[in-house]
Amino acid sequence: MSIELRHLRFFLAVAEELSVTRAAARLNVTQPSVSRSLAALEKHLGTLLVDRSTHHLALTAEGRAFRDKAAAAVAAFDEALDAGRLLRAPLRLGHAWAALGPYTTPLLRRWGHEHPRTPLELLRIDDRTAGLTRGRVDAAVLRGPVDTPGLVTALLFTETRVAAVTADGPLAARPALPLADLAAEPVVLNTVSGMTTPDLWPHGGRPTHTLTVGNTDDWLTAIAAGRGVGVSTASTAELHTHPGVTYRPLTDAPPVPVLLAWRATAPHPAIADLVALARRVAAEPR
Repeated sequence: MSIELRHLRFFLAVAEELSVTRAAARLNVTQPSVSRSLAALEKHLGTLLVDRSTHHLALTAEGRAFRDKAAAAVAAFDEALDAGRLLRAPLRLGHAWAALGPYTTPLLRRWGHEHPRTPLELLRIDDRTAGLTRGRVDAAVLRGPVDTPGLVTALLFTETRVAAVTADGPLAARPALPLADLAAEPVVLNTVSGMTTPDLWPHGGRPTHTLTVGNTDDWLTAIAAGRGVGVSTASTAELHTHPGVTYRPLTDAPPVPVLLAWRATAPHPAIADLVALARRVAAEPR
């Protein structure tokens, strides 16, 4: 016999009532059905859960240990099927380095007021999908094109690109820079979570030297140390300041789409609300 949820429910009733008769009455079933379920569960586990040797029924040591596990399993099952709790489940929002840029704090504050029953948890995870494909988050803020199978995206807004250069270098003295001037230097690329690749430059004008790093912190450190230059978005300039790095506008780089992405299968029920609020916050004057 396979063990089903009813076996656990029957056992928990017996454990609480310490009587098969009272457990059956509570469950509105017959005493033999409770006894058979209990016996089947004990056979499956290979141990006695209930001591029947005395006049008063009692749990064995194994029964007491199993009671906690059975209660946790039944509670998890009931919670999973509680539609009301779905609306209260936290919405885990991943990002790799800049979240929603200047709109991050306004979004978090507005979400707390407008959706108090659904906590919004912001998580920084250094990979291309900010933990989305690994199941660590329910949605992610991503920049640039997203072609990962199984993901759905919605455009929130666009951002301009900026150059990141060494603060005491000659490029920092210029008010703005073209891509060609950066190509003459080694370019620092975050190949784990970044969006910049040599394809940003036109054929024939791409950088001849690159330096790869694995996260934003190492990217900033390399540029501050004079090992190269970088390209990112305006949000990076606002949120990731560094005394050794100066940001300058890029005159000929296309804007970057900022997307909300989520898995196509079983999306969090608050995804649509998050998209709508993020778009409203981004459209409001700062």
